[in-house]
This record gives sequence, C-alpha cells and structure tokens, in this order.
Amino acid sequence: MDADSIRAAYRRYARFYDPVFGNLLASGRHAAVKWINRRGGLRVLEVGVGTGISLSDYRKDNRVTGIDLSSDMLKVAQERVDRERLENVEGLLEMDAGKLAFADGSFDLVVAMYVMTVVPDPQGTMLELERVCKPGGDILIVNHFAADKPGLRRSVENWMAPFSKKLGWRPDFTLDTLMSGSRLKVEELQTVPPFGLFSLLHCRRQADALA
Repeated sequence: MDADSIRAAYRRYARFYDPVFGNLLASGRHAAVKWINRRGGLRVLEVGVGTGISLSDYRKDNRVTGIDLSSDMLKVAQERVDRERLENVEGLLEMDAGKLAFADGSFDLVVAMYVMTVVPDPQGTMLELERVCKPGGDILIVNHFAADKPGLRRSVENWMAPFSKKLGWRPDFTLDTLMSGSRLKVEELQTVPPFGLFSLLHCRRQADALA
C-alpha cells in the first residue's frame, strides 16, 4: 500500500462509504466509541476519521480532532459536522497518520478504526500514535487481524492479499506485524462482529516509554 493507492481507493468510496460500509463496520466503531465515552473531558484524536461517521456518537464533553489522508472523505466529514452542528469537533485535517503534525503528548486518547491495514507504514504509524498520546493515555485500534492458524479463513486472506491496492486494505495483516517494535502495553484484545473478523485492541502508553 502507498499514499496514492489509498487516496485513489477512498476517492472511489467517499460518496457511498456510509451506506455500504457503515452498517458492516458499525459494531467495531460503536464498541470503540462506547469505551471512550466512559469518561468525559478528554481530548481525542481520531486517526482515519473518513466520512466522520463516528463523530456524532462522541460525548459532547470530549473534544475530538479527526485526521485523514483522503480529502474526498474529509469533505463528507465536514459536511456532517456542519449539518449536525458538532461543536465538540475541534478540527478535521488532511494528514498522513505516519507523520502527525502534533506535539508530543497532545491527546488523552488516540483511536484508529479500520485504519492500520490501510496505512503504508503500520509500525511507524503506531509509533506516531504513541508519541502524540499523553503518558498513561490510551490507544484504541479497531482492525481486522489475519488468522494466526492455517484454515479456510487464512487461505481466503492470503488469496485476497495481492488485491490490496484495489481493496484499499491488507487482508493478510497480523497483530504481530502491527505490534512489532512497539513499546505500548497491550491491555485487552476482544473480537467484535460481524463473524469475529474484527478486533478491538486497547493499548496504553507507559509513562516513561519515550523518555
């Protein structure tokens, strides 16, 4: 995957993303936002905000900044923010998740939903998410992780892998690949519908991890 392929894929998806993928991916999205909404007063970074389909679900006392590589998706997100008057959304910015233009420790919580199989450099992106998260802060990842054992699912994932550029995501992406080189502490991993194909990963940045 590369930035141009990602932009091209999501340029195609932008206007029909919500009706096609909104319901399919709703369970993971709702699980992540429900987890976040246990607390208020947070400054939240949503990486890969896309069309902003999750923005109206956040607690109004949580301030949200969204970033995405696709200007086409961000245009739809901004229309949503304006239409629904989401005053707790502080900004929607076109930005590479692997090169975040925020100072260290800028956010209490960072969330990336259905993003890590898409970015060109998953490991570098994880380091960036950690960097902009406050010490002791939380990082939530909703993602498909490839099966870790041989079987039908793994065979299908391997068969789909060569089509990554067209799909806009990597079917054969593993949890070990994501966490390679990471200093984050994995707190919890739970599967979410549909069919257990997606997982909610909760990590925490250690207070001295970047010292």
